[in-house]
Amino acid sequence: MAPADTHTDAGTGPAPQADTGAEDTLDLELSEEVLALFGEDPPAGEAMRPLPGAPASLASSASSVPGGAGPAAGTRPAMSRAAASDLLDHPADWRPVTTPAGVFQLVPVRLERDLAVLTRWMNDPAVAAFWELAGPEAVTAAHLRPQLEGDGRSVPCLGVLAGIPMSYWEIYRADLDPLARHYPARPQDTGIHLLIGGVHNRGHGVGTTLLRAVADLVLDNRPRCARVVAEPDLRNTPSVSAFLSAGFRFSAELELPDKRAALMVRDRIHRAQL
Repeated sequence: MAPADTHTDAGTGPAPQADTGAEDTLDLELSEEVLALFGEDPPAGEAMRPLPGAPASLASSASSVPGGAGPAAGTRPAMSRAAASDLLDHPADWRPVTTPAGVFQLVPVRLERDLAVLTRWMNDPAVAAFWELAGPEAVTAAHLRPQLEGDGRSVPCLGVLAGIPMSYWEIYRADLDPLARHYPARPQDTGIHLLIGGVHNRGHGVGTTLLRAVADLVLDNRPRCARVVAEPDLRNTPSVSAFLSAGFRFSAELELPDKRAALMVRDRIHRAQL
């Protein structure tokens, strides 16, 4: 299970109350992916512009980051196995979106390009308090590699706003994650983790804006997904408040192995109202 979300900057607010008006249980028909977890076969026929201080490799790879020159005709940047997987409907192909904060895009992480800037963010004390990944580059790399080399159930991404990498996101299949042992998961539930990397982007509503944008990206690009979920640490009041402001509801309090979390849910069916 990935670390807690952190620094979504909506400020403090009243303690959330559990939502009792929405149904969170469902009789599950095991999906192809879940069957694969247990070694069973599915039925036949189912088949940029760099951040200040960022490494030079980020600038040299600008063709794969919004704001760069773009790849040569007929080519596309190399991507990890995870980013190319269809378990999350190819986040690498999700188009940029216009938000009140500027044009935003999720760009799958490339270790050789992004490790230095991600390590710097992980060593910010405010981030390290929840992600617990402070240390040398090897610590951050050890967190990223299982995702980059995995089957695509979790895809780590840079959040690029107005051409500048400024946040880190993990888009993951919550129904295939250990989190599913702790709440009534539904097929295709999609989870998000995030951190805002730059202090200047915190406390101004940017986190709330981007949370809504990323949830919309998931729902727009994953038609089989009915819910976007997250499990921020209950101690992280600004994060919980930001999720609420971004159209998520507080569904339950979860006792996870590494934290007490707030289960936050954004439902496709209520998307237009929230």
